[in-house]
Amino acid sequence: MKDETRVHGSIFFLLKKFIDHSFPAGTWETFLQEAGAEPDFEMTQNYPLAEISAILKVASRHTGKPANELKEAFGEYLVPDLFQLYGSYLRPEWKTYDVLMYTEKIMHGAVRKLNSTANPPILNVTAVSDELMFVDYFSKRRMGSLAVGIIKGIARYYNEYDKISVIPTTDPDAERVQIRLEFK
Repeated sequence: MKDETRVHGSIFFLLKKFIDHSFPAGTWETFLQEAGAEPDFEMTQNYPLAEISAILKVASRHTGKPANELKEAFGEYLVPDLFQLYGSYLRPEWKTYDVLMYTEKIMHGAVRKLNSTANPPILNVTAVSDELMFVDYFSKRRMGSLAVGIIKGIARYYNEYDKISVIPTTDPDAERVQIRLEFK
């Protein structure tokens, strides 16, 4: 059974990349030290969720931005890297709507198949119409803000950012987060 209180090392690697991109040099090391987190993360290992939470808490304190806002910005930032890693599973004609419809089956299926230690959240996507979709995020990690950011990042990737409203309708720190998407 996979432990949902742990986070895959690739997320720490991408968080470091995001912090290095978004803050002055040396910030990552400062955040790690203040958070009491391990200085080196291996891409193929899993680490306690508490470590990423501590790093985000330190980042929040330094920036004055709520941790959920930082998680959302991080989610937007990491989409190009995710698409580079898993782009072969995307079809060229897809846009945001299609990617979201097939994320659980195709993308998360690939993640689980390619890396037995990875444990992405469960996403149940309901298309009400071409203009309305709901994404139900389930994870004991309680990182729904990251999912909101990833959805916004996907829309940005496809130049649809101004055509899609992404609205979390429940607490982004819950195990289950419902996200409403309106396509204009």
